[in-house]
Amino acid sequence: MAQIAAEAEQAQTGASVLANPAPLGLSAFALTTFVLSAVNAGFIVPSVGAGTNIVIGLALFYGGAVQVLAGMWEFRNGNTLGGTAFSSYGGFWLAFGFIFIPGSGILDALKSPGVLNSALGLFLLGWTIFTALMFIGALRTNIALMAVLGLLFLTYLALTIAALGGGPGFTVIGGWLGILTALAAWYAALAGILSSSKAVFTLPVGSRE
Repeated sequence: MAQIAAEAEQAQTGASVLANPAPLGLSAFALTTFVLSAVNAGFIVPSVGAGTNIVIGLALFYGGAVQVLAGMWEFRNGNTLGGTAFSSYGGFWLAFGFIFIPGSGILDALKSPGVLNSALGLFLLGWTIFTALMFIGALRTNIALMAVLGLLFLTYLALTIAALGGGPGFTVIGGWLGILTALAAWYAALAGILSSSKAVFTLPVGSRE
């Protein structure tokens, strides 16, 4: 009986141990952001905005579903900011990917270029506001996370301006800002992996606590 109780206690303790999901969420966010931002910036792809459909698979599965899972695990760890951010940006990528699926009918329903740009501008404006709130919420965390959210805010802002009539120049600016955002997110992800795996070296994140 004592052995059974000990095994049950050990199983309960093991079940309560959850690895840090932040590197996974940051990696999913970074890669999907990098690919779309490279398209927006005209980086590697032949022209600005060409090949947007290449991001659909990433948006639905890696940036979308995987990031939502990371957000749920952050809530399980008691991290409200991480859970809210990862789940929300995972939702963004799922919504973005669905919009650009040829069979969704959303783009066909917004055939007029003026209507399409205004609708996308409104969509991006909402995410710009949300990201500003996330940045404020991250002020007491660390500089690495603040850099990710600050750059993401500027990315959304540039793309919002582009969609609402600012022109393709702002799309390019948003693309390069998005690439910087992805690099910052990859850095933060690597820092979390090195810290969690007790590697021979770690990366500074500038903790503000």
